[in-house]
Amino acid sequence: MSRIAVYGAGSWGTALAVILAKAGREVTLIGRDAAKIAKMKSLRENLPYLPDIVLPDNLELTADPAGLKAETVILSVPSQSVRSAVRLLKSHLQPGTVLVNTAKGLEEGTQLRLSQVIAEEWPGVPLAVLSGPSHAEEVARDMPTTVVVAADLPLAEKIQDLLMTPLFRVYTNPDIIGVELGGALKNIIAICTGIADGLGYGDNTKAALMTRGLAEITRLGVSLGGNPLTFAGLSGVGDLIVTCTSLHSRNRRAGIALGQGKPLPEVLQEVGMVVEGVRTTKVAYEAGRRREISMPITEKAYEVIFAGKDPRTAVTELMLRGKRHELEEVAQLALADKMK
Repeated sequence: MSRIAVYGAGSWGTALAVILAKAGREVTLIGRDAAKIAKMKSLRENLPYLPDIVLPDNLELTADPAGLKAETVILSVPSQSVRSAVRLLKSHLQPGTVLVNTAKGLEEGTQLRLSQVIAEEWPGVPLAVLSGPSHAEEVARDMPTTVVVAADLPLAEKIQDLLMTPLFRVYTNPDIIGVELGGALKNIIAICTGIADGLGYGDNTKAALMTRGLAEITRLGVSLGGNPLTFAGLSGVGDLIVTCTSLHSRNRRAGIALGQGKPLPEVLQEVGMVVEGVRTTKVAYEAGRRREISMPITEKAYEVIFAGKDPRTAVTELMLRGKRHELEEVAQLALADKMK
């Protein structure tokens, strides 16, 4: 049986380690804080992140990756920590180790997808991406969940076999670009639906933001090389739905606070964990402008988060934009056919 290491003892890394250990896999959970790991060993619980979830007896815990012998390493750290984590891990892991990245974001500054970051730091490492609608709080409590693993298909199928359990269903997709971008960009829209909630708006507003937000995600994603069908799948619309509607979502909670008029530093302190959508908004805004992609929701999110625009004003400006076809590309093709 393949030995698995999960690097990152936050909520998602812990949840994955728990379900895999309960399924009988040989799993080691690696944290970056020795004191916190010692406390988890003592309590058999990860109090800051997953209270009331018992850590199985067969789940090993350590803060030292040295000497680690694992054929598969699941990387579960914030997106902006991926580069430093790979630099650390590659000196401790044997050649041929498979990396499975679970972070959902884009690297600030470089605007790279995280698989590109990993490839820069560890050229040639076998790499897969795990994404989809999967709140750690529910996965750890054995609630049925479906996710997708993206890699070349032979590797994706190996990871599928390794991670699948009766309550954790894994699909495969060869479109790494689309899966990564869907998982990253939906966090922007989740912040926006949270802002709408904070302003006291209702379901109509949320549905509009999710639907038109998906159009933006797909537009930018396809321009960057993703398959449009991927954005209709688990890492696209699936993750969008769960992140925009659940109070487990840090991004939605942050948006609610922003909509209530709280400043960003206070919002981030209140959430207490990394809100990936904040930095992703900045990266996506810059990428959209550079590629001349229409992303009005992302642009208003950027103005609210980074330029201090009043959220209610941002909504009004979105509503008063010039008239559009719902499916611009389809309308353009129809017009072109008529002009032939």
